[in-house]
Amino acid sequence: MAARTGEEFLARLANSRPTVHIQGETLVGGIQHHPAFRNVVRTYAELYDLQHSAQHKDVLTYPSPASGEPVATSFLTPTTPVELAQRRKAFKVWAEHSNGMLGRTGDYLNSALMALASAADWFAGADPAFGDNIRRYYEKVREEDLLCSHTLVPPQVNRAVAGPRQAGGSVAARIVREDNNGVVIRGARMLATIAPFADELLVLPSTLLRGTPEDRPYSYAFAVPTDAEGLRYIAREPLDPGRPRHDHPLASRFDEPDCVVVFDDVHVPYERCFLLGDVERCNDLFARTSAVVHMAHQVVTRTVTKTEYVLGLVSLLTEAIGIEGYQHVQEDIAEIITTLEMLRAFLRAAEADAQVNEFGVLTPAWAPLNAARNLYPKLCQRFPQILRKLGAAGLMATPTGFDVTGPAASDIDAYLQSATLTGAERVKLFRLVWDTCISAFSGRQALYEYYFFGDPVRMAGAYVASYDREPYKARVRAFLDGYEATAARAEGDPA
Repeated sequence: MAARTGEEFLARLANSRPTVHIQGETLVGGIQHHPAFRNVVRTYAELYDLQHSAQHKDVLTYPSPASGEPVATSFLTPTTPVELAQRRKAFKVWAEHSNGMLGRTGDYLNSALMALASAADWFAGADPAFGDNIRRYYEKVREEDLLCSHTLVPPQVNRAVAGPRQAGGSVAARIVREDNNGVVIRGARMLATIAPFADELLVLPSTLLRGTPEDRPYSYAFAVPTDAEGLRYIAREPLDPGRPRHDHPLASRFDEPDCVVVFDDVHVPYERCFLLGDVERCNDLFARTSAVVHMAHQVVTRTVTKTEYVLGLVSLLTEAIGIEGYQHVQEDIAEIITTLEMLRAFLRAAEADAQVNEFGVLTPAWAPLNAARNLYPKLCQRFPQILRKLGAAGLMATPTGFDVTGPAASDIDAYLQSATLTGAERVKLFRLVWDTCISAFSGRQALYEYYFFGDPVRMAGAYVASYDREPYKARVRAFLDGYEATAARAEGDPA
């Protein structure tokens, strides 16, 4: 199988039987028809159809090195600047389809798998089988065009202690026994976005492990089918209310479900294990393999796209109600423009300064991408604030699509018109602004972006610790030394 169509994605999902608890109901399969998932599932199907469209197929696919058939560009291992740019262009096509609102499209984890498989020799350093396993798994996902979700962190029980030690070690997913064919996992993890309709679940290390013997059962990297026996998901309340797209233009298409994952003695065969019991390698996995860099390359491309959307939306809003001439409004628009241009500059710098890593992969420069991933979670919180301020009371009494075509239609035309729009057009625009800055969907987006790569405070600490400041300290020391020498000469020192 090569790059999938939307129909093929839906057909595979129809044969899947994941166990999902949602709003007091337990589903075993049938995900594509359930009201909580059916709309976003259709959106994902549209993404797969883009791979076959005349306009995008040359960007979104490339010939498989195994079969020659077209496979998704997000699996491409870049060795030249052209290939690196092709990956970014493919990310952009998918991101534009959702205005950057979908954070877990397949290209995100495909990028991670590409980097991990390229570093197969590093995995083999723990066990030769692990190197073979990660390479074969990447090829499987690439050739079958599988959609992956992932889960990284333990549930929040007591944040004052490490995840493996919460509730006496009985909560976090851990290896409880090993047999001749694999390991058995028991416990829970979060936060598996899109897991109910993904094909595969990657269970990867994230929380820093301390290297004690007690940490070994929590040290692993593996993959299982999302409908593996003993695996179940507890999904949050859906934010798609099942109403017409006119009224919830974003939530009705892009509400990606977030889930807690429960492992009820899930058996993981050895061929699906990439690391076991190796604390040091688990702690180093993302950085050493460059997986985090290639994932950030996709993320920054998406956040550029999302910021472009916000700029377009704000511009239509200010034009519609005739407020763009005010200087304080221009200041807000300038803030969004500045954020956009910063992100574009980070992305361009990352590609311009790309270097081949130790595994032969042309890898974007980490410094600009790391700067972007530390800045954007804070900067993007301003977007809904700006929209709320500029939309003001107009966002408080926005009718629905049924009102636009119902008995209130003449009143809407008369009293809800704007400087540039009819009443119906203004309502449609303001419903989109509302879903971007006020709705439950927008609230989840803000929280999701803020914690996308983890706690921003901890990220800042890691950022400071990893940044080489010695050259700048040396320059200041040299300046101080030079100042003292100059002062000495001024006081008559013959030297």
